[in-house]
Amino acid sequence: MRILFLIVLLCSSCFATAQRTVDDLLQQYNTHSVPYISVEELRMQQVNGSIIILDAREPEEFEVSHLPSAQHIGSIHFSSEEVSNKISDKDTPIVVYCSLGIRSEAIGEKLKKAGFTNVKNLYGGLFEWKNKGYPIVNPQRIETDKVHVYSRAWEKWLLQGEKVYK
Repeated sequence: MRILFLIVLLCSSCFATAQRTVDDLLQQYNTHSVPYISVEELRMQQVNGSIIILDAREPEEFEVSHLPSAQHIGSIHFSSEEVSNKISDKDTPIVVYCSLGIRSEAIGEKLKKAGFTNVKNLYGGLFEWKNKGYPIVNPQRIETDKVHVYSRAWEKWLLQGEKVYK
């Protein structure tokens, strides 16, 4: 009976700590050091073209699909110097995204440390963008439904599109 009690206790504590929503996930991993922008806000701001969108995912993720006007910067080998060389105006509006918004917060922090003043993190990342039905493109700039899901653990957050695991 004691063993059964321990098993039930362990299982219930695992379920209690599991994230139920993207908001729960972001609350757990992010510090909100970089303000969020919603996918709807970004979609509206894309129309005037005055915003730079940076993809903080790794090359194999970017090669599957990305936001139409995104520039790849990665996260593992990210260089704020390279970004500074490409974007001289430190007040330029920049949105950083990744799969869900966790890696992009870390990159946003580095951009802020490099002197960029108008950096935002895309809430829910590429997954939220695709879940809302907004277009993504492949490297040939052709619209696609394929999305690299980063890992099996994160795949549950992608509700729309074809999951890719390269």
